[in-house]
Amino acid sequence: MPKKTPKTKALDTLQKLVRLKAADEHGYCTCVSCGKIDKWSSFDGGHFIPKGHSSYWALREENVHPQCKGCNGFGMKHGTAMSRYTVWMQNMYGKDIVDDMETMKRTQVKFYKKDYEEMTKDWNEQIKFHLKRIGE
Repeated sequence: MPKKTPKTKALDTLQKLVRLKAADEHGYCTCVSCGKIDKWSSFDGGHFIPKGHSSYWALREENVHPQCKGCNGFGMKHGTAMSRYTVWMQNMYGKDIVDDMETMKRTQVKFYKKDYEEMTKDWNEQIKFHLKRIGE
């Protein structure tokens, strides 16, 4: 298996963090697209602005939320998950913020290895807190 890059480690860590943050005290969270409830570990960290579209949004917490594997995979490309995710985002952050995110969809930012390592370190600290909070 190839070694993970600092960027990949940061993405994985952020996706884990957002699932844990959304989990209740028993470790369950809800899919933002379909409402399915399950253990945080069975979900993906789904990106509203797809991670391949923008380096700026790929690593922002307000762009990543718990999604079940069906919604995050097939549902985002071929189903109704994207439209339901958009409604959830508008309810959560407001239509103006979501519109701004869509406008800035292609914004690129140059991150360096040190940036990714610092993000990963910070997020790992938060993960430790949330794992303890839910008793894992």
